[in-house]
Amino acid sequence: MATSPVRAKDRHKTRIDTWQWRGKNARGEMVRGELAAADYEHVRRTLAQQSIIVKSIRKQRKLPGFTKRVRPRDITLFARQMATMLRAGIPLLQSFTAVADSTRNPAMRNFIETLHKDVAGGMNFSKALAKHPRHVDELFVHLVEAGEQAGVLDGMLERVATYKEKLDALKARVKKAMYYPTAVLGVGFGVTALLLVKVVPQFESMFKGFGAELPMPTQVTIALSEAAQAHWLQAVIALVAVIFGLRVALKRSPAFSMQVSRLMLRLPILGTILDRSAIARFSRTLATTFAAGVPLMDALETSAGASGNRVYQRAILVIREDVSSGQQLHFAMRNTRLFSALAIQMVAIGEEAGSLDAMLNKVADFYEEDVETRVDTLTSLLEPFIIVVLGILVGGLVVSMYLPIFELGNAI
Repeated sequence: MATSPVRAKDRHKTRIDTWQWRGKNARGEMVRGELAAADYEHVRRTLAQQSIIVKSIRKQRKLPGFTKRVRPRDITLFARQMATMLRAGIPLLQSFTAVADSTRNPAMRNFIETLHKDVAGGMNFSKALAKHPRHVDELFVHLVEAGEQAGVLDGMLERVATYKEKLDALKARVKKAMYYPTAVLGVGFGVTALLLVKVVPQFESMFKGFGAELPMPTQVTIALSEAAQAHWLQAVIALVAVIFGLRVALKRSPAFSMQVSRLMLRLPILGTILDRSAIARFSRTLATTFAAGVPLMDALETSAGASGNRVYQRAILVIREDVSSGQQLHFAMRNTRLFSALAIQMVAIGEEAGSLDAMLNKVADFYEEDVETRVDTLTSLLEPFIIVVLGILVGGLVVSMYLPIFELGNAI
């Protein structure tokens, strides 16, 4: 009996893997599936409890670097499931177990089991969450702590889930605006590079027997093909190095990150989307934390980190200092010269009426809808532009290769 706590501790340190199993159920039907567990025996016992006669169990193999991790949407789903469980009257520890059993992500299962262990050991849920800053932000911790103190943990988890769902939807819209044209143009340039390296050399060997001077477009295409064949590896390495260097610089250099944020906000169309997105995220985060009873100073600090833009993050921290010195929130927002007149006016009304959280939510709703509309408009405008660019790249290259053949046919 004395060794059981040690064994339990070792079990929690064991890596959670995904196991694929196959067997027969109580009706004699062949069934199969996956289960996240620490070892073979755990899988066998779990299946035996479900009256499944096991035929085979094997660990799912994973490629190096492709192991699953805890994603933001996993945390959102966890908050929603926990809120539902607690609202249904299920105790907290039982809720952890049920949610852990329902997830197929080993990393997420391990995270939930760690929370279960800490809370079962006497730690508050909020303190257990605070031990995982990589997965859980300060807002989540603040709201859970407020829910524990007020005895409304299910309501606070519901609020966290709703907030994160709206924030995830907003992030997805912004990513769509940024990644869609980049991905399509990247495919276009990739196809063009493939044609230059693999297809154009075939035409070049054929043109050598013409004995006549090639048209200028064809000469340019062949020169590009020769350059691509000679330096494609260096170009790929340089591109990867530039992307990696930018990512490192953005993480490690606050000054460089600030300059990039300012540049992004000045871009046509896309800059407006990023600007409205930052205001929406600030408003939604501040409304959620303030409505939960979190002090305004702490709520502003949390909102600064959630804005998603260095320029707004610095401005919100300045707002926090001004408010702490006695200024009203809408005055401090106006002094930054970043926030729109609508947002400032709505905050001023909320402060006067004592309904700041409601007004901030309205600001967030308005700008989230505005971002969605602008992203849809941007996508519609970019589609014909992208088609034209791809047509020029691929079509121009193909035409330049067939020009000598056309001239040869006219000469005959």
